[in-house]
Amino acid sequence: MSENTEKEMSVSAEETAKKKNQTSRTAIREMVFTAVFAAIIVVCSILSIPIGEVPVTLQTFAVCLAAAMLGWRRGFLAVVVYLLLGAVGVPVFAGMTGGLGILMGPTGGYLIGFLPAAIIIGLVAERTNRRALPLTLAMVGGVLACYAFGTVWFMAVTGTGFVEALLLCVVPFIAFDAVKIAVAVILSNRLSKVVRL
Repeated sequence: MSENTEKEMSVSAEETAKKKNQTSRTAIREMVFTAVFAAIIVVCSILSIPIGEVPVTLQTFAVCLAAAMLGWRRGFLAVVVYLLLGAVGVPVFAGMTGGLGILMGPTGGYLIGFLPAAIIIGLVAERTNRRALPLTLAMVGGVLACYAFGTVWFMAVTGTGFVEALLLCVVPFIAFDAVKIAVAVILSNRLSKVVRL
């Protein structure tokens, strides 16, 4: 084997090792950021104001921010981690509750609705580089998807009619969610200039 061939093999081995290390670091970094945003969703869920069957929380804000910052895959995963924690009984849902009973209860559909919301928001955030108008529209679409899942679920579990379900579970939250969306859009735009996720 010639000296040049040995050098080429050595360089190739070094490059392969560097790529593996870089891939490993990227994977760890992504896991950390996913965990951080799952924790943010937890904190925003615990802070709740009961105003009826469905409490006012900052969950929607946290899910919008997570999906906008992380993109659809990691944003979706952050929501999955949050839901799994709650499903196994960790008190991460509104009012520091947890367990499958909450997920299967009247408000469980709103929690499940965070999954399509994260996909919608994350996809648009990735493809538009978090531009304000498309991101705002995506968040509105994500929240509407959450409303749809939650309202249908609430009707199925409680036997409530459509109009009554809207009056109980959607109408009181529209103004709150509009503010959350506005703050999430502004914050994700500003954070994206400082933190590269």
